[in-house]
Amino acid sequence: MVCLGNICRSPLAEGILQEKVRKAGLDWTVDSAGTNGYHTGEPPHPLSQKVALINGIDISQQRARDFEAADFIRYDKIYAMAGDVLSAMKQISGKDFEPMKADLILNMVHPGKNRNVPDPWSGGEDGYHEVYAILDEACEKIIGEWIK
Repeated sequence: MVCLGNICRSPLAEGILQEKVRKAGLDWTVDSAGTNGYHTGEPPHPLSQKVALINGIDISQQRARDFEAADFIRYDKIYAMAGDVLSAMKQISGKDFEPMKADLILNMVHPGKNRNVPDPWSGGEDGYHEVYAILDEACEKIIGEWIK
């Protein structure tokens, strides 16, 4: 799960998918990262933490990290929260970019539409609830691909 700063959208996506993976009994590693490095080492945004907790998920122990080309070696699938993030992933990865492993997360819900998850960074709590609901639906689709 990758967004810009790894403190708003991708930590929520990581927490949501980890919880769904746990409930489904799958043996997956779920992680998140950011492409801009502005918040490396920081915990998720307080509103991301609050909204996750309201939904029964504790993401307070997560710490922002930088997306790196080696993530294409470590992970089978990498979901970007937005088109600019996917472009940054390509730039960071260079020759190591694997297009079959990368996609926009909302293509799980709206195949081929290339929609972005809105960035709640500059708004209020309502935006974080909206992002949570969007990511919850997308993560449910990801799990649904494996549990049939």
